[in-house]
Amino acid sequence: MNARIRLRDLLLVLVGVASLLSKRWFTEYLGELALSYLGNLSASFAVYFIVSIGTPPKLNRFLVVVIALLIVELFELTDGFGIMTNVYDLFDYLANALGYWLGLLCGCGYRSFHPK
Repeated sequence: MNARIRLRDLLLVLVGVASLLSKRWFTEYLGELALSYLGNLSASFAVYFIVSIGTPPKLNRFLVVVIALLIVELFELTDGFGIMTNVYDLFDYLANALGYWLGLLCGCGYRSFHPK
């Protein structure tokens, strides 16, 4: 994997973590939506880039989304892998999917503006 892409992915993981940690601040603007779903969106966004860092560069981006989706959806289904408590809500799955697609768009957008 190219060092620039790895650095970009690491920075985007940190963006996801920062938005997860600052979701209380977003309640001022988004209200209850921020508390309920911003964590899901942020975590799945970060997981997408974590998986992207850990997979071979030739792997299709769609497969990266599928792997990341499996990780986070299993977290939802198993109530936090039995380690953390998780409040189940059907819209969590939608928020997770939005996080992946946002990550995919960020990754693809970077490639189209920064050719090899």
